[in-house]
Amino acid sequence: MILRSVASTGAKREVDEPPEDADRLRREHAVQPAILRAIELLLERYFEPITLSALAAEVYVSPFHFSRIFAKATGVTPGRFLTAVRLFEAKRLLLTTSLTVSDIVCSVGYSSVGTFTSRFVRAVGMTPTEYREPEVGELLVAHSAYFQRLPSLQSLRDAGRNCASQPVGTGHLDVDLVLPDDAPPATVLVGVFADSVPQRGPVAFGGSANTRSGRLTVHGVPDGNWTVIAVADHGGHLTGGPAFTVGTAEAAVTPFDPPDVTVRLRRPALTDPPIAITLASRPTPSSRQQFATQRPHLRAVA
Repeated sequence: MILRSVASTGAKREVDEPPEDADRLRREHAVQPAILRAIELLLERYFEPITLSALAAEVYVSPFHFSRIFAKATGVTPGRFLTAVRLFEAKRLLLTTSLTVSDIVCSVGYSSVGTFTSRFVRAVGMTPTEYREPEVGELLVAHSAYFQRLPSLQSLRDAGRNCASQPVGTGHLDVDLVLPDDAPPATVLVGVFADSVPQRGPVAFGGSANTRSGRLTVHGVPDGNWTVIAVADHGGHLTGGPAFTVGTAEAAVTPFDPPDVTVRLRRPALTDPPIAITLASRPTPSSRQQFATQRPHLRAVA
């Protein structure tokens, strides 16, 4: 696993810091390795009961201060990061093993099959059993510091066409993609999500092959506030690091003023909450009404 340090938030100044500010900056700089260690602990022990106080104690930081700097480094609270890790692992086990749902529940830190199933359906939009359908794995998009996957562009186009008859939004997003300078052309997927750490498919998406930095338009975006997530597969040719880059941005879509959004892609970092979503997401009988009001169906890839 390749670790990526969290950058210090202190900036160089022309004048000396007041003593209390200088002490604060030194403390925050010194505690950054604690965040990396805490994430390593979450990845190693996600199947155990873990409390905020216990995690903070492991890295010798007060719970309040730990929660604040963890959210600043990762974008989410420690609890949300742990939930993302557990669901990521549950999805992996559902797709790659023959373990029963009961065994998987115990393996990812839950004690009740009923509680896990309810939370899984609410977050993912299908039951654990439905998640094992072949199409789910074929259309899986995943990224974390230690695992990345993007379906082929043809698969993405097919997924879009299969949903083309369903109602979609009427807005669009012009997304300016900025890839790393050392990155070769890539297959890029841009998804529009209701959550910064999504567990189900996007409300709309677009994609292209052999892409460098440039503009990509995503159609069929409903009005509202969304998180735009871009993932790029560089085909194993990115020198000096993983052949996968990711980036996020926030966007507000209105009927009258389509926004321009810039997404800067970078190599995955340990501080990224793991994400695994499938473009095969479909409503289950128990969640059909929720889907009808919360998740417009997908629009075809350009």
